Amino acid sequence: MLNQDKKKNHELEEQASKKVTRWILSGLGAILVLFILIGGCYVGYALQPANRHDEDVVSVHIPAGATNSQIAQILQEKKIIRNATIFNFWLKSHSATNFQAGNFYLSPSMHNKEIVSQLQGGGGRPVVGHVLIKEGQTIDSIATTVGKNTKYSRQDFLKLMKDQSFMKSLEKQYPKLLTSSMNSKGVRYHLEGYLFPAKYDVYQGASLKELVNQMVDKTDQVLQPYYSSIKKKHLTVQEVLTLASLVEREGVKSKDRRMIAGVFFNRIKANMPLQSDISVMYALNKHKHSLTLKDIKVESPYNLYVHKGYGPGPFNNPSLDSISAVLTPIKSNYLYFVANLKTGKVYYNENYDEHLKRNSSLGQ
Repeated sequence: MLNQDKKKNHELEEQASKKVTRWILSGLGAILVLFILIGGCYVGYALQPANRHDEDVVSVHIPAGATNSQIAQILQEKKIIRNATIFNFWLKSHSATNFQAGNFYLSPSMHNKEIVSQLQGGGGRPVVGHVLIKEGQTIDSIATTVGKNTKYSRQDFLKLMKDQSFMKSLEKQYPKLLTSSMNSKGVRYHLEGYLFPAKYDVYQGASLKELVNQMVDKTDQVLQPYYSSIKKKHLTVQEVLTLASLVEREGVKSKDRRMIAGVFFNRIKANMPLQSDISVMYALNKHKHSLTLKDIKVESPYNLYVHKGYGPGPFNNPSLDSISAVLTPIKSNYLYFVANLKTGKVYYNENYDEHLKRNSSLGQ
């Protein structure tokens, strides 16, 4: 009887054990299914555009020899994709290769196929035109150039130059470059001085933002070796480009530009207004062969005959030569300079009387 009871208890224990095992396996199975469902949903989410509503263009640099996983990481850091690991698996599953090195202009609203197409060489987009920015051109002048050489009008370009949302998105991309400009008050265009003089390709289907982003990105690339020097000199990028824009139009030869930059620094140190005709013409928004007394009294923060210091910001988009001149000025005691309008030769003076005599001798 005792043996039968033990046998019966053993059978009950086995049945209970099997039930517990089934419950555990069922529970684990449910959890596994849940994880698979959640994982699948997340993968689907991660493969969607990072932000389908954000069409702002971001400059992305892909170095030579970068692997797929490195490219995916760069894209995640630039917030073009949501998850680098999942994007890398997606690349492998689609046998995506042949990525090019260089600078690409991508948007968080782009789908994976669009991104891959761009990274493989612009998606085969043909070049449909070019925009040539000349040294010393103003934004108003560049607007005319863009209007003549792209499908976008002069008004489209100028409207974008006033788009504060776009300006802030650019500042976020290029904080070293644009923060001092965005912090400046009374600025006509925050990108004046920041559209580097160069020839830019216009691709079929390219947005106006993409074109402008190329120009700003070029300026950032050019200034990369100089950011530390600018900081050591206790200058802002805005101040450097402002003086460079004046030097660009006041001098032609590299040595003269460095001398003129030195004169400007001397005047700032002496708390004197820079008194550059270039500043007055920008304030008037017109080019003039000579200025009148009325002209130099025009009320504008850009009028550096009236106001001391650097003014709100650059007066045009200067060349690297002029930027370099501001960062490597020739030291002197000169406070004045005047150029012979016929020969282009520049004369320098330490005091105002000598300056007046030189002007008189040149008949200017």
